[in-house]
Amino acid sequence: MDAELFPRSRAEVVPGAVHVPDWLDAGRQRELLEACRGWARPPAGLRTVRTPGGGTMTARQVCLGWHWYPYGYARTVVDGDGSPVKPFPAWLGELGRDAVREALGATPPPYDIALINFYDGDARMGMHRDSDEESDAPVVSFSLGDTCVFRFGNTETRARPYTDVELRSGDLFVFGGAARLAYHGVPKVYPGTAPPELRLTGRLNITLRVSGR
Repeated sequence: MDAELFPRSRAEVVPGAVHVPDWLDAGRQRELLEACRGWARPPAGLRTVRTPGGGTMTARQVCLGWHWYPYGYARTVVDGDGSPVKPFPAWLGELGRDAVREALGATPPPYDIALINFYDGDARMGMHRDSDEESDAPVVSFSLGDTCVFRFGNTETRARPYTDVELRSGDLFVFGGAARLAYHGVPKVYPGTAPPELRLTGRLNITLRVSGR
């Protein structure tokens, strides 16, 4: 928004979980968007994720470095076209490490996984934990496009207590330490709220993780 009645500021949602508004400037957002468009192309491109129970996730996904599927990792798209997963770029890893330094004042080990989720206006993400990695390094999340409600909860249950955070294009969210295995999800996306200059319909979430493998 051009004018904020109450300007947004950095906030620690719970110990170890930090929201940094507007961390990505307009130029970096455009660079990330163009990279995402390339990664989304086949082979090993954007796919619909199917759950073991036979359902499907409404957010579509593409992976870099390691391919995530419910509930593990592989070097090929085992639940898609079978192609080798696209490589994880060093520059994206450095961006993630810079993000953790900014948010938590720490330097994590090198990142080697990116999960990129695309949300259209009807997509959601249920409460879940990022627990398939063998590392407890912080998770880094970049938002592009439409604004969403990001629900950040506790480590014991999908239910309350949780905090709803508004994530806009360019925002950074990092969670590690005691908050690393907290349940979180996206209950709502606000269609048409992306910055017009980005020319993106929908929301992209780029999540970086350390596999520990």
